[in-house]
Amino acid sequence: MADSSGTAKTAESRARGIRATGRRRKGPTRRRRAVTITLCTLTSAALLGGAGLGYVYFKLNGNLKGVDINAALGHDRPKNIDDGSMNILVMGSDSRAGKNGEYGKDEGGARSDTAMIVHVYKGHKKASVVSVPRDTMIKRPDCTKDGKDVPGAQRAMFNTAFEVGGPACAVKTVESISDVRMDHFVEVDFTGFKKLIDALGGVGITTSKAIDDDHSHLHLQPGKHTLNGEQSLGLVRTRHGVPGGDGSDLGRIQLQQAFIKALMNQVKDVGVLTNPTKLYDIADTATKAITTDTELNSVSELTGLAKSLGNIGSENIDMVTLPVTYDPANPDRVVPLTKKSEQVWDALRVDREIPKSAIKGSAGDQGGTDKYVK
Repeated sequence: MADSSGTAKTAESRARGIRATGRRRKGPTRRRRAVTITLCTLTSAALLGGAGLGYVYFKLNGNLKGVDINAALGHDRPKNIDDGSMNILVMGSDSRAGKNGEYGKDEGGARSDTAMIVHVYKGHKKASVVSVPRDTMIKRPDCTKDGKDVPGAQRAMFNTAFEVGGPACAVKTVESISDVRMDHFVEVDFTGFKKLIDALGGVGITTSKAIDDDHSHLHLQPGKHTLNGEQSLGLVRTRHGVPGGDGSDLGRIQLQQAFIKALMNQVKDVGVLTNPTKLYDIADTATKAITTDTELNSVSELTGLAKSLGNIGSENIDMVTLPVTYDPANPDRVVPLTKKSEQVWDALRVDREIPKSAIKGSAGDQGGTDKYVK
């Protein structure tokens, strides 16, 4: 990702054994590869394709789709800080096109149903994840899609950036509100997410309260469950079934964060490392399900990234929601708490942990991620 001003720093990073994508030269141990696979679930399975599958390199490579974010955005971007840390924008697409049509009418464009900024700290032993509510009202910048200008807006829902301008506009919007440069982009759609969970054999969760939502076709009583792909998708998408919820995106984000941690804790125990057929099925499913930036658009680059992140477990990930409050003009929307949000972005810029004071009093972090699901 480095431009000409970052060439020297990139060379220095390579001298330390870390490539521009964060790849280290040392090969992964069995334990590190297990943890690598759990981290892949966090980044919407992008890294599952990089779990040492060189013997099917060309097959998996052909599955991947890439978007040239650098070419689309040019040089008018936040500073590229090459200090060993990394920022990945992970998005879930809610397109109703094709196989996703069962979830509603296709209105002409996908929106970002889920958006997470994954900040991997220098040393690649811990990470912070900032979830951005889809209904956050922001100033959307001017974008370009398919060679056509897409005008910005003073007040627009965050998820419209992806709808009107695609991945590059989503990245540009995140960078404009945060002044934090995104090193990589990963997108996964509904159908791909379901298939990935099924390929993994489902995921075990424990619900502390009943979740009942006809909109997402999810009905769970309190207790232990093994969710298949359809149920997992329902869980991470439900807005109306959250006990005591208000139908906003905030309760859903709590469930998404809890689900991701449960999935990470489980994946390392599903036996994929000793079952080549299952490992291939997972990698094949994952690489078909995702779209990445062109710098990750190969099995070799995903492998390098996976290796470099192999020491991060769920216990080393801090998950927060962008500090927000309900929009006075529309209680069904939220707006960023400016000073607290800036605390979050400041921390990521200088590669420090997000201070607890940044999320205190935010509508987005009430009760913790284990409020409903463990």
